[in-house]
Formats: sequence, C-alpha cells, structure tokens
Amino acid sequence: MIVLIKILQLLLSLSILVIVHEFGHFLFARLFKTRVEKFYLFFDWPWAIFKKKFGETEYGIGMIPLGGYVKISGMIDESMDKEQMKQPPQPHEFRSKKAWQRLMIMLGGVFFNFIFAMLIYVAVLSVWGETYLSASNVKYGILTDSTGYAMGLRNGDKILALDGEKVDNFYAIIPDILLNERQVITVDRSGEIVDIPVKREYIPILLKNPDIIDARIPFGPFVISEVADESPAAAAGLAAGDEIIAVDGTPFTWYDEFQAYLASRKAKPVTVSVRRGEELKDLSVTTTNAGLLGVYRETANLLELSTKHYNLFEAIPAGIAKGWKTTGDYLKQFKLIFAKDTKGYESLGGFITIGSIFPGKWNWQSFWNLTAFLSLILAVMNILPIPALDGGHVMFLIFEVVTGRKPSDKFMEYAQITGMVILLALLIFANGNDILKLIRK
Repeated sequence: MIVLIKILQLLLSLSILVIVHEFGHFLFARLFKTRVEKFYLFFDWPWAIFKKKFGETEYGIGMIPLGGYVKISGMIDESMDKEQMKQPPQPHEFRSKKAWQRLMIMLGGVFFNFIFAMLIYVAVLSVWGETYLSASNVKYGILTDSTGYAMGLRNGDKILALDGEKVDNFYAIIPDILLNERQVITVDRSGEIVDIPVKREYIPILLKNPDIIDARIPFGPFVISEVADESPAAAAGLAAGDEIIAVDGTPFTWYDEFQAYLASRKAKPVTVSVRRGEELKDLSVTTTNAGLLGVYRETANLLELSTKHYNLFEAIPAGIAKGWKTTGDYLKQFKLIFAKDTKGYESLGGFITIGSIFPGKWNWQSFWNLTAFLSLILAVMNILPIPALDGGHVMFLIFEVVTGRKPSDKFMEYAQITGMVILLALLIFANGNDILKLIRK
C-alpha cells in the first residue's frame, strides 16, 4: 500500500507539472498567433487513451506516462514531422515567427515551472507555515554511524556551527556541508567545544549516504503504540499500551542501544520485560531475520519542533526566497555530480529515486512542497543546452539572434536526434543506478 501511495503521488505531481510546463509553451505560442496542433498529457504512441479537438488544437491523454508535449506547427521537435518541414513556411508556423518570439515560446515552459514553484511555496507557507527540527532542540545530541565516527563525530555530540556559522535546521546540516563545501563542524561534546575538519575524501560517501546523523532519543519510556500484524511481538502476546522495560534483563539508556542489541540477536529468542498496568511480565520473542520485534512507539513528543507561521503578505517574499534558494542549491549539485573526486554521478537516480522522496502516507503539505521542488528541477533540467530540450532550442535561437544566421532544418533534425539519444542514455543510466541500488540492498 505504501508503494502504491508513493506511485500515485508521483504520477499526480508529474502530471500537474507537465500540464503547467506545456501550457507555458502553448500560451506564448498562441500569444504570437502560432498554431498548436496537439496538447497532450503523456505520449500518444502508439495511440491515445482520450483525445478531443477544440479549434485548431487536439487535446488528449496518451498511453505512455513519461511526460507530455505540445506539437507546435512548423517546428522540429520530438514528433520529428519531416513532411511538414518540406512544405513552404506558413504565417501561422513557428519557423515563420521572429527569433525573439520563438525564443519566448521556447522559454515559456521553463518560465511557468519557476512561477508555479514560487506560487506553491507561497501557498504552503501561508497555510501550514514551516516546521523543522532546530539544532538547538536536539537536546540529547546526535546519533551517527561508522562514517560519522570516521569523520570524527560521536554519539551525543551537539552540532553548533559549520565554518563558524550557527546551525538552525538540523536536517539541513549534511546538505549544507555538501553544497557549500563546509570545512569545519563545531560541536559541543559533553561541555567541550570541538572543531572537526571535513575531509574531502568523505564527500563521495556522504553523497551516497546523507543520513549519517540523526537526532538521538532516549529508550524510555518505551510505550508500544502499535503491534504489527503477524509479527513476532504479536505472536508473543505484546500489545499496545505495554511499556518495554528491558530485553534479556538489560535496561537501555538510548533507543539506538536497544536497536543495536536486537540487531545482534537476529532470528533468535529474547526475553522482553514489559509493564502492563501494575503487572510486570517477561515474554519470549523470536526476532525477525532483520532483528526486529514488530512494535512501534510514538517519538514525536520526545523532541520539540519549531514552526514559523506566515500571513499571506509575509509568505510572498518568504516563498520567493525559498524558491530561489532551492534553485541555487540544486544548481550547486551539478558541481558535485561532475567533480571527479566526488563521484556524484553514482548518486544519480531515476523514477525509483524520485518516487521514494514522497511519504508513505498521503500528506498534502509534503505533496505540494515536493511538487514545487520537482517543478524547479524540471525547469532547470529543461533549460540545459541539450538538443531536444527547451535549452537546446534556446541555444540555437540565441546563436541566430547574435549571428543573424538561422540553422538549417536538416541541422536541427540531426541535432534533435542527437539530443534524444543523449537523453535516452541519461535515462538508462539514472534508472540503471536505481536498479543497482536495489540489488545491493
């Protein structure tokens, strides 16, 4: 069910963004009296699920859910309509318009994606505000893994600053280190201020595993909120409301100590001591192959979240600023991807990676935040100077404006084919990375 919810959110988000993007092209085309022959959500090959013609334009939904398109008359695009281009240019065609008009038509989709993302951020901030875990509220310090230990971090450290700048949002620490090339992490270690250098050799590891730190939480009180059906806990008689006191007679201070102990007892019986009302009980439970019992606890009240609220007038500049910052951070990732020593290209992901960022439960605040983020990604990716993308067309149009020479239709045809091959290779590489990650798990 969780996977289905993620897929539905991804499809709805991408469908909205494709419509917004293509409407940008459509609107500017119609503004300059250019005929739009088709406006499709998804690709109508080999046929369309639905289509209806209004005026000069056929609107429809295609079979292949990999985006969408508008077919603008008199233009070399993904439709590769060579026959039309053999005919004499008509006044209503793209190729008959002035260079600056064609440029605006091609930039329309990117422009609309940027504006749409800003509007979403404004709406989300005005309705829900911004909730985050402040680093100052991580009162028990961090929980880190072997990578964090190798870097010099320790469980219980309280992260104070990066390169002398005070840290606010706890879960933005690792992205900040990666994107802004931070050199020093300052922590409070049991009252002692310690500076930890960030060595370049750890950047590739952080790219692959950005979740090296989390907020540490105490073990108790461990009151079970839910027991999974057909789990070892359910079979042993554990129930919601039971408070786990110890395992095999061992009490724990921290929740991660409890997890580590169970991980060392995979598929083995353990004695779980629980308090049920006024009664103490010892129950024998055989853990799963992953070292789990199948119980859940509420942890939301253990750490205080910070929420900043905005009225509409405050949300407008805050939403625009958030959109610009998100765009800037995304552009910084390209430096990491193409740097030899970081091997960022190994972290590229396809549809599985994109789908995994959506939560397993439907949450409109998360949905719209992620849709805004994907809208900015779609805008940035489309403006890249690769033939077959909007940026490729823009590149050739700028060349025409500067030189006064228009590339031939034959050249544009070959460029379009080349661009489509490049995009297909990137698509295969990114989704291949996803498959390899699944195999390695």
